[in-house]
This record gives sequence, C-alpha cells and structure tokens, in this order.
Amino acid sequence: MYPLKFEPIFKRRIWGGRKLREVFGKDIPAGERIGESWELADLPDDKSVIANGELAGQTIREAVEKWPEEITGEANFSLPFPLLIKILDCEEVLSVQVHPDAEAVGRMGKGNMKTECWYVIRAAQNAVIYKGLKDGVGKEDFLTAIENGTVEQTLRKIEVKQGECHILPAGTTHAIGAGLLMAELHIEEALQCIHFDSSADDLSVTTVGRLVDCEYFKIDKGHQAGGCELLLSPGKMKTLIILTGSGTILGRDGETMNFRAGETILVPAVYMGAMTFADESEYLTVTI
Repeated sequence: MYPLKFEPIFKRRIWGGRKLREVFGKDIPAGERIGESWELADLPDDKSVIANGELAGQTIREAVEKWPEEITGEANFSLPFPLLIKILDCEEVLSVQVHPDAEAVGRMGKGNMKTECWYVIRAAQNAVIYKGLKDGVGKEDFLTAIENGTVEQTLRKIEVKQGECHILPAGTTHAIGAGLLMAELHIEEALQCIHFDSSADDLSVTTVGRLVDCEYFKIDKGHQAGGCELLLSPGKMKTLIILTGSGTILGRDGETMNFRAGETILVPAVYMGAMTFADESEYLTVTI
C-alpha cells in the first residue's frame, strides 16, 4: 500500500475562472470557466479515480472496499468515504447556502449532513465571505429578507486574508464573494436547517497549527523549509493537501513519488515513509 493521488474532477461554474491552471498548473479545459476541482470525492455521481501506481484506474470506493484496514486503519470502515475536498476558484459571487445537520436530515427525511471549512489559499484585496447570521436575526427576519431581496443584510460579512481557515458547522448560512446574493436551497428546507441561535464565537478563524478540531475531522497546517524531511508514521490515515512547494515521498521499500502544489495525497494507515521538501512548502493534514 502506498500514497494515493487522484484525477481531479473539474466542475464548470458560471462564477469560475482560470486560476486553477495559473496557480497550480491544472489541465483544465481550454476556454472553460472552471469553478471547482474536486480533489477527493466519493459521491454517487462523482467518485475520485486513483491516478498513480498499481491501483490506477480504481475509484477510492473500490480501493477502500478491498483494503479497508490497510487504507483507513479500520477493518469495518463505513462507506461512502466521508471527506469531500475541493479547490474553488471564485471569480464571482456564489449563492447563499446552508447544509443540514444530522437532526435536520432526520427531520426532513432527505439530504446529507455536511460540516465544512474553507482554507483561503489566495485572496484578492477586500475579498469577503458571508458566514452565519447577524446577532438577533430570527426565522421571520430571514424569511422577510428573502422576500425583499435583502438577504445580504442579514449575514455576517467578513473580510478574509490568505492563510485563514474558517469552520462552517452544519446549519451555518454561508456564501463566498460580495454583491447580490440569492438563496440556493428551497426556502422551506433552508429555514429548517439554519441554526438561528448560533453566535460569532461558534464560527472561529485560525491561521496556524491546529486549524480545525471538530467531531468529524481535524486539520493541521504544516510548514517546511527546503531540504527538510517529514516522517510519515503508520497507524492513522492522513490526507495531505499541498498548498505550496514540491518534493518527494520515499517509502520503506525504496519507492519514490513526487508531489507538488495543488495535489491531494491520501497516505494509507499502514504506510511508513518520509517526505523530503525540495523548496519551502506549506500543506494541510486532514485526519478523521
């Protein structure tokens, strides 16, 4: 078992751009506005395909079904694979969204629980996100704002900077960008999902070390100078998101694998090796 890379799944979006090629050299279709590169996914219509080694061509689902303990560390690992990792290129405003928590899913009888976070790789001057409702905004206030086209005025508007990580628990209203906002979910369902009692303290922002520590996943930010080495110890599955830099992973059997910025690498639980960084690098480590 060895570190796994995946073929990116590109998503055309009217708000997308060309930065995935400019920043990370991704081979996005010519002339297309690509808003999302799905780096790791296991959804009914979108399953990441392994791009390297003997398992190339198999989906993440197929690999985990065959080798659950070797990859995840758990013999009875529950599928589908629970992480969805994307790189977003948001040239224009995205719609307002809210994802249900487990209680809302059970109440409505449909949908999927989703807690997410955003790590800001790059940010234009004065770039903003909308994260949660302003204090005092209740269900009736939000419904009135939808009817009046003034939803933006009910949301917390936050200027963001490169390197920030924003946690968005399920039930948090959110959007990326500035300007006119439109609700994407059916209004009735959205009102059932939103946590109207959340506060600004529930929506923290971090920039170094342990970025996220919630019941569903943990994210740590790492930084290495060129020429440094990082040991990959067995015992726990890790997903690495390379933000900057490049280097090589050397396994215990002498096999090598190159990595570079913009790549997502799943390191199986049984794998032991070392990452050598060719130049100054930043990366995120996701564990579940």
